[in-house]
Amino acid sequence: MSRAMQCQSCLPWGTWMQLRRSLPGSRGTRSVYLCAASVPGAAGSYFLRKILRASSISLPRGCVRYRGGSQEHSVQPSSSRHGLSQLRNVASSDAIKKHKKSLSAWFSHQPNEERQFGPSFSLDAVHVDPVIRESSLEEILKPSPDLTIQNQLQQPCSQVISLQNLFDVDACGRQVKNVVLYGTVGTGKSTLIKKMVVDWCHGRLPRFELVIPFSCEDLSHSHAPISLRRLITKKYQHLQDVVPMLGASNLKVLFILNGLERLNLDFRLAGTELCCDPKEPVPPSAIVVNLLRKYLLPEASIIVTTRPSAVRRIPGKYVGRYAEICGFSDTNLQKLYFQMRLSQPGCSGEDSVGSSSGEQENLVEMLSRNLERHNQIAAACFLPSYCWLVCTTLHFLYFTRTVPPSQTLTGIYTSFLRLNFSGEVLDSTDPTNISMMKYVAKMVGKLAYEGVMSRKTCFSEDDLQQCFEVEMKTESELNLLEVFRNDVFRFFLTPCVQPGKEHTFVFTIPAMQEYLAALYVVLGEKKTLAQRVGKEVSEVIGKVSEDVAVVLNIISKVLPLRFLPVLFNLLKIFPRYFSRLSGKNRDAIAHTMAEELFKEEDYYNDDVLDQINSSILGMEGPIRHPDEAPDDEVFELFPIFMGGILSRRNRAILEQLGCSIKNLAAFEIAKAMKKTVIRNSRKGLPPSELMDYLFFLHEFQNERFTAEAIRSLRTVNLSSVKMTPLKCSVLASVMGTTCHEVEELNLTSCNLDTSSLRILFPVLLRCKALHLQLNSLGSDACKEIRDLLLHDKCVVSNLRLANNPVGEQGAQYLAEALAGNRSLTHLSLLHTALGDQGAEVIAQHLAENQHLQELNLGYNSLTDTAALHVVEVAKKHATLDKVHLYFNDISEDGKRALHSLRMDRDGVRALVFLTAGTDVSDYWSNILNVVQRNLPFWDRERVRQHLALILQDLESSRRQTANPWRKAKFLRVESEVKKMLGKLQHGTL
Repeated sequence: MSRAMQCQSCLPWGTWMQLRRSLPGSRGTRSVYLCAASVPGAAGSYFLRKILRASSISLPRGCVRYRGGSQEHSVQPSSSRHGLSQLRNVASSDAIKKHKKSLSAWFSHQPNEERQFGPSFSLDAVHVDPVIRESSLEEILKPSPDLTIQNQLQQPCSQVISLQNLFDVDACGRQVKNVVLYGTVGTGKSTLIKKMVVDWCHGRLPRFELVIPFSCEDLSHSHAPISLRRLITKKYQHLQDVVPMLGASNLKVLFILNGLERLNLDFRLAGTELCCDPKEPVPPSAIVVNLLRKYLLPEASIIVTTRPSAVRRIPGKYVGRYAEICGFSDTNLQKLYFQMRLSQPGCSGEDSVGSSSGEQENLVEMLSRNLERHNQIAAACFLPSYCWLVCTTLHFLYFTRTVPPSQTLTGIYTSFLRLNFSGEVLDSTDPTNISMMKYVAKMVGKLAYEGVMSRKTCFSEDDLQQCFEVEMKTESELNLLEVFRNDVFRFFLTPCVQPGKEHTFVFTIPAMQEYLAALYVVLGEKKTLAQRVGKEVSEVIGKVSEDVAVVLNIISKVLPLRFLPVLFNLLKIFPRYFSRLSGKNRDAIAHTMAEELFKEEDYYNDDVLDQINSSILGMEGPIRHPDEAPDDEVFELFPIFMGGILSRRNRAILEQLGCSIKNLAAFEIAKAMKKTVIRNSRKGLPPSELMDYLFFLHEFQNERFTAEAIRSLRTVNLSSVKMTPLKCSVLASVMGTTCHEVEELNLTSCNLDTSSLRILFPVLLRCKALHLQLNSLGSDACKEIRDLLLHDKCVVSNLRLANNPVGEQGAQYLAEALAGNRSLTHLSLLHTALGDQGAEVIAQHLAENQHLQELNLGYNSLTDTAALHVVEVAKKHATLDKVHLYFNDISEDGKRALHSLRMDRDGVRALVFLTAGTDVSDYWSNILNVVQRNLPFWDRERVRQHLALILQDLESSRRQTANPWRKAKFLRVESEVKKMLGKLQHGTL
């Protein structure tokens, strides 16, 4: 090609950025002159249908491909001065200005799914262009090579063509008038056309003076004859003054026909008559055929978008150029897309724009590193639609802070499928007219389900043939399968990039396998042969028996044949019996859900949200050796998706996609789940598995069911689960369905911060025992805890804040809380960096508290003055009888003073050492257990010094006693301390 542009995928990152900034039309605007996948696949299709149904006529689904005709490239004859004047008047007329304004408003509108990326997000401001490769009919018709990542991502750079050059002359010098732009589902056809229309409206496509987009889906719904002029003016009324000049002037017009696969076109003269008059009424399909023939408005340019299976519906002689949308075949394009999406102002929420910019940059950086590793995620992001799904999932994982969360993970995947498959029929020429999503749920869902059941993620060609072709019996079924392989297969399955498995297939996104498996089960596609036959027989018998019974009831009034209706009424028993079998099938769905949700072999995996995060951002650390045995595959999202699909909102969306789940079926499955899921949840679950269960309840979106399930949870242990804002929101939302008190909430080592406590505030109020150790909670968090303890509905009696950097300012907030709280009885401030001043502040407010029974101030660098002051206040306290002061900087005199305390006389006991005079303290094992549990988080050298002093004290006290029983107790405790010291020195503790 003489004017071929350099392939973007061959440019290094810096050069590509310079090229992007220098593109025409980029001056004076923030827009990136790149196109594709702002909204995946049929996202644009859905939007365009919405636009084009604004008037009474149905119009084609709005994206089209530039179509090139076979006209010789020659100099156009010069027009008269009058014609040029008329042309200028038309081009600058108010009608075209209104047309541009209307198109810009409609095509710039974004679906609801885009609102999450912030108010500043717009199609014109953020857009990345997919790679477009020039093709030919011979290349389309020849058998495709082995589907590998190399074939998919490595395309000849000389064949790449830009959107602006689609109508350039071809290699023979002929002017291109008709362009067919084709691509599989998810490559960004509709979004590309939306961007093209918006660019024309803003003056960035000067080649054309008038652009008229149509939707072939809407055209397919109308068969009544209509003229081209009437077709345009019914859709775009403000073009009434312009339409009469079409064909009569040199007005440069572009027709956009989006989704040609929805039209059944017949280019035979016997099938579609010739028509060159824009005023003559003919069927809409005849208008399209004659436009492409160049018999109607021969000077007009046409761009047609279609799926690969429908390319051959247009004879090659009417096509000037074929162009294939290849998606983001360059990882630099993927990086650019993610950077623009995740760096949008307001993307992380209005309340945290400044604080989250670093987190947004970190996300983009981690994602870029994972793409550079050539992981499976790079193969998935070959499709712009999946780039959208990755961004939306990351936004859900990192920037969800509302209670309840505004989205569910199942809802994201369901919306993703709606954006790509809404209104899509697999093959418009097939009489079954089966929806594309229904076909996918039936065929790909079966493959996904069998993979989940066998713990399998890689599928060979034999696996695909066995799943897809084994039940093919008719020509129609084989034709549908062929269309599926050409148009949809690569959307769900992609070649594996793992060494040694290049010729196997995996699901494009791992979670998609679990979603489709869940959809397959919930839709009831998983049936035995007896169930399938029984359903068909019951429907036939039910219909026949009703008709025959009516007829015989009439005849029996004349003839004595009353026994015959009785016999036919017996036939109705079979459908009723089958309905009971269907009910058992729903019990089986609930049983499958419970069995998969509580698999013991998955108990100690990461929770599902962390698994999703790792699958997108990758695992930091050494790469697994190819010969190393892989870990077992985990499918913990499968039962969660099953519950999520049953939610009302997701069922409504799936109904639009042709996958119907009746309300009665959902009700019966939920009823059966109470016997299985709730019963199994009452068993003790590990923290990560409990988080998965809470997430399942959130995805299920059934408040009554969730309330019943939560009432059985009196203890919630989520220790060591990384509680992101999303997980905090899920916990708050699920626990908020009831008002019952929680006996214990363990959030030890959960990466909590101030915002986490703010989200969890309503839940924390209802917890009697609250464990917040090891969370890096500073003074700001203590301010939230103060508000919590001073709340009139607070029931917290046991609060553990050990190993948090509370500090002196935090101690001030906690002291204020102690003064006004009426529920707290046990407070642990072990190793919280209080110092003497922090302890003094707490001591000053202790007198105002009348309920505290135990206070732990161990390992806080307290000296004699602060420690003795606290004890003196404790002596006068009405209920405080135990103060922990071990591992502090207390002198020998201070120790003796504290040893002299007597419970019966002073009313308080200070736990400083393992000894109590000449006897072993009753709390020696408690103190050693505290040391052993917290040693990984303490200064080991300081601990070693304190243990040495404790050992000296034990030996000294043992020598002072003559009681053999006490000596034996001392020796036992000494051996425990020596053992701990030995392990500490050898680094094994």
